[in-house]
Parts: sequence; C-alpha cells; structure tokens
Amino acid sequence: MIELLRTNDAVIISFVEALMRDAGIGCMVADQNMSVLDGSLGILPRRILIERDRLEEARRILTDAGIAHEMRAG
Repeated sequence: MIELLRTNDAVIISFVEALMRDAGIGCMVADQNMSVLDGSLGILPRRILIERDRLEEARRILTDAGIAHEMRAG
C-alpha cells in the first residue's frame, strides 16, 4: 500500500474513504490510534493508504472531487 494523503481533518478522511469505497479501491486509515498519544486533540495526522496499482486512479478521483490539494506530492 502507498500513502495517498495525510491530514488531521476527520471530514476529509471520511470523504476519501467513501470515494475509494465507491470506486472499489482498497484503502486503510493508518495512525488512527495515535490519537491516544496526542490526547485526542487531532495533532498527529492520519494517513490514507491505498493499493499501489490504483494510485493514478485514486489521484484522478480526488482531483475530480476538488480535493487534489490534500494529496501527497510524488
């Protein structure tokens, strides 16, 4: 799996999860349990990881959804 984006915004995370699910792209949210360490303040970002071979498709979906600025460079 490869990182698609990293954010503290729970709304963006939920939105991206829904977009990937609808497209049939496997994804997972990493670092969710790190909130225990930051006291649930949302300081530590969560990462959305997707299937490596679907990266370009996932990037296109986020661009079409208007949230391309959230993606990791590279």
